[in-house]
Amino acid sequence: MMAAARDLKVYGEIRHDEPMSRHTSWRVGGPAETFFIPASIDDLASFLAELDADTPLFWLGVGSNLLVRDGGLPGVVISATKMLKHIDRVGDQRVRAGAGVPCTQLARQCIRWQLGPSEFFAGIPGTVGGALAMNAGAHGGETWERVESVQTIDRSGQLHERTPQDYSVAYRSVKGPVNEWFLEATFRFDPDVLPSMEEMKAMLERRQKTQPLGLPSCGSVFRNPPGDYAARLIEAAGLKGHRIGGAEVSTKHANFIINREDASASDIEELIEHVQKTVLDIHGVSLQHEVRIVGEVTS
Repeated sequence: MMAAARDLKVYGEIRHDEPMSRHTSWRVGGPAETFFIPASIDDLASFLAELDADTPLFWLGVGSNLLVRDGGLPGVVISATKMLKHIDRVGDQRVRAGAGVPCTQLARQCIRWQLGPSEFFAGIPGTVGGALAMNAGAHGGETWERVESVQTIDRSGQLHERTPQDYSVAYRSVKGPVNEWFLEATFRFDPDVLPSMEEMKAMLERRQKTQPLGLPSCGSVFRNPPGDYAARLIEAAGLKGHRIGGAEVSTKHANFIINREDASASDIEELIEHVQKTVLDIHGVSLQHEVRIVGEVTS
């Protein structure tokens, strides 16, 4: 017989009514009904195997591309990034990295090992797991261009080895086996491409100059439409600095929405919708948001 989350024995930590504002880069979001931080993959697998199959389940990375609504998340939120921090070299041109490794850390280590092209990972403001889930990219590189294989865990706690052929990958989109989550990936790099620490540092400097990195945001909110840039369309629509409640379209980079002053998740979601409507009305372009919006609306 399967059990409810609060009845399960674990080696990690279980919290109840955990504010998701502590776990998202926008610093907003209502409570998670149950919040589980597993101690190991075995701990996670046992938890999943025993969990009631009807319990809603949400896998959390570092919350850098996530908007949790003010009503919070029912069921269980799993935060496994703390135990998935390994980076190992596998042979001459491969690297195995856990889903909890920050992409900037992956870039730095690959450059130390002289494995390229890898600098672009430094432009992704999240973890390997999040980059895999959305085919994140920066500076002309995309995550799945480098993926040789991934390890996943499913709803019943079983581990799987997958290859790119198991997934449909496109711009900021990855579709694959349902109810599986990434634990690690093996990346392959090119033997004749040497990366540059100086180029990576230049990328980070450009980010610092052009993006509002010191303020709570999720990174780029909208996907770039074919042949254009979301930021250009938003700026041309006169939306830089537009505010709803405590949420503001950044005056530094129009594809960023920042939590300027105690914004609620509903402020941010309303501003996202306003930007979409305005750009559609003025330019005839329907912007699709990159950010994942989850959770319940408060009544």
